[in-house]
Amino acid sequence: MGKFKEAPLGDRLGSAAAARQAALARFQARATEDDPALAARRAVRQAITAARTVRLAEREAERTAQEAARVVQEAEARAAEARQREAAAAEEVERAAEAVRTNAALQADQKAARDARYAARKARQRG
Repeated sequence: MGKFKEAPLGDRLGSAAAARQAALARFQARATEDDPALAARRAVRQAITAARTVRLAEREAERTAQEAARVVQEAEARAAEARQREAAAAEEVERAAEAVRTNAALQADQKAARDARYAARKARQRG
């Protein structure tokens, strides 16, 4: 097996210089700002970016509308629940008031009956 032959220093320095020159030539040959192909690519990229921005804004608007609709629906549900609770409470108050009225009427009837019995007993004792 033979030894690896390394290129002499001068050849290596020449290759490096040639590589630098090739890189410089590629850099200088790059498209400039006035190049129509570059302007067209830039315009396409800007159009794509604008379309993406519009789509994102539309999605965000849709999300916001859905969130608003959800909030409104929840508020309506809470309001309906509050109305139900209020109606139930009013009904309970009405039942309690009716019970009080019934109880008061019953007590008044009982008192009247008791007073009538008392008056009858007094009348029997006197007469």
